[in-house]
Amino acid sequence: MENKMFCFQCQETAGCKGCTQVGVCGKKPEVAAMQDLLIYVTKGLSAVTTRLRAEGKQVAREVNHLVTKNLFITITNANFDREAIIEAIETTLKVKAECLAKLASRENLPEAALYNDGRDGFDEKAKKVGVLATENEDIRSLRELTTYGLKGLAAYVKHANVLNQENEAIDAFIQSALARLLDDGQTAEQLTALALETGKFGVDGMALLDTANTQAYGNPEVTKVDLGVRQNPGILISGHDLRDLEMLLEQTEGTGVDVYTHGEMLPAHYYPKFKHYKHFAGNYGNAWWKQKEEFEAFNGPVVLTTNCLVPPKDSYKDRIFTTGAVGFPGCPHIEAKADGTKDFSAVIEMAKKCQAPKELEKGQIVGGFAHEQVFAVADKVVEAVKSGAIKKFVVMAGCDGRMKSREYYAEFAKALPKDTVILTAGCAKYKYIKMDLGDIGGIPRVLDAGQCNDSYSLALIALKLKEVFGLDDINKLPLVFNIAWYEQKAVIVLLALLHLGVKNIHLGPTLPAFLSPNVAKVLVENFGIGGITTVEDDIKTMIG
Repeated sequence: MENKMFCFQCQETAGCKGCTQVGVCGKKPEVAAMQDLLIYVTKGLSAVTTRLRAEGKQVAREVNHLVTKNLFITITNANFDREAIIEAIETTLKVKAECLAKLASRENLPEAALYNDGRDGFDEKAKKVGVLATENEDIRSLRELTTYGLKGLAAYVKHANVLNQENEAIDAFIQSALARLLDDGQTAEQLTALALETGKFGVDGMALLDTANTQAYGNPEVTKVDLGVRQNPGILISGHDLRDLEMLLEQTEGTGVDVYTHGEMLPAHYYPKFKHYKHFAGNYGNAWWKQKEEFEAFNGPVVLTTNCLVPPKDSYKDRIFTTGAVGFPGCPHIEAKADGTKDFSAVIEMAKKCQAPKELEKGQIVGGFAHEQVFAVADKVVEAVKSGAIKKFVVMAGCDGRMKSREYYAEFAKALPKDTVILTAGCAKYKYIKMDLGDIGGIPRVLDAGQCNDSYSLALIALKLKEVFGLDDINKLPLVFNIAWYEQKAVIVLLALLHLGVKNIHLGPTLPAFLSPNVAKVLVENFGIGGITTVEDDIKTMIG
């Protein structure tokens, strides 16, 4: 059967090989084609901006933002709107032409830097520039590993940018790396080094976002988050963008409409600034993959601020509003104004006419164990380790997903010895955070640092423990990594951990399909990366 598309960037890709007829995520071939072309023209733009910098010329902040948004648009479950992606391609080609006009020399620029066509030619070009255009399996694997890391990094940088945090060095690296990925002369060794360099900038990108979030909203605090519902109509906000949440809370104040978080927006409740909003009701539902049932039950409008959108059912599609890099045909899209603000009045007016959410559950989730909170009780943690009360920390960060194989993580958490503490971030936590796993001397056995980008907190906590125990190697800590991954933000977290020197990371439920056997072998031999097996065997291996 002839391939209609090819995509293998997420963990759930068909047969752990690649989606060739339609994406498991719901992405159609005609959308996949435009995403491929958007990446290609963004690489072309990046080759031009990299040359501009080499000539000593500045690259406008708006151009940097365009590159990061384009990468974000192509992340799994972000944008399903072919027309919106075509418009992004056209904008990129226009900006590229403006940047080309500023160059002193176009000599030796790659073909992508000079490509220019109208939308009538986009489909034909897309057939030639997709993933499979790189014939050598290992070179393709390394190129995609870096590309997906850059997509994840771009997402985190984009969140920092909307909170007025910029880092020109990160933007310059993203663009130079994209330009280097166009070079057919790059060796496997050079591409491996580029992937690891991407991890270095991944640490910098997560640090930038951590600064942006904490300066804007305060350091996360240990917080109990309600899971039940109130009697008012509500708006559900999902995704990762805290600035969107802030604007929505400001505009809904005094309207009689409550605001609930969903999925990766849960950790917003941990930030002090958001606690001032009395109508900030609680968290509704679970991880992204359950949204078809949960969005149906919510009754009110839903705002998708970032990726993790599942193609909506017709029964609630008219209640889905997208913004930022997100898009879906037929769903209204809320654009930012020139000053970055957004008008959520249409969402609010719809909410007023809707019934209150249907209650799914009662109870509370406890979280907010980001780096400052853990640093504050570091002495208590160290004493618990020295006394033997805590034998091991298990990092179970990452993503959740719909496949039955992910039940492994719930069973693994339940089976862990009572003297182990789980450090988590990202939506992977939904597999076990609602379980009663108890505490150790007042220290909860599940410490949630926040969103997937807050894996940075887990890295800082590990480095702090290394310091207080006087160790010369992070791998000597009583710390193991059992990471669940799904999409490209998990890839940048993995590369960041490798840059920090972390070894023997277990990655599941499957190793990435985009890792060729030879590339996987290099990661296993140099970094000890491994997969998962059974709960019983993995606990013996990791915990002893």
